[in-house]
Amino acid sequence: MTSDLATTNMLLGIMAAVSVLEVLVLPAMFAGGFVLYRRLMRTVTELEARHVAPASARINAILDDVRDVTSVVRGAADSTDSAVRAGLAWLLGRFGWVRRAA
Repeated sequence: MTSDLATTNMLLGIMAAVSVLEVLVLPAMFAGGFVLYRRLMRTVTELEARHVAPASARINAILDDVRDVTSVVRGAADSTDSAVRAGLAWLLGRFGWVRRAA
């Protein structure tokens, strides 16, 4: 049995070269990912400043207007309700239909 180690040595050399390439490429991939992350976050921040913030301000203004209108309508409804109740009480009292407490 002859032991020819040339093939084994060649395969070990290829594996060593691939390991060296992995050691060189892995930090480069991390650095590239970090740069890509920073660019993406800067773009998201710019988009938020240009589009989301003005839209949020407009929506908040609309909600403030809705809140004001709602409070006016609620006040009008309360005063109308009390006026109707007073009118009904007067009318029922006028005709003698007074409720008795149970």
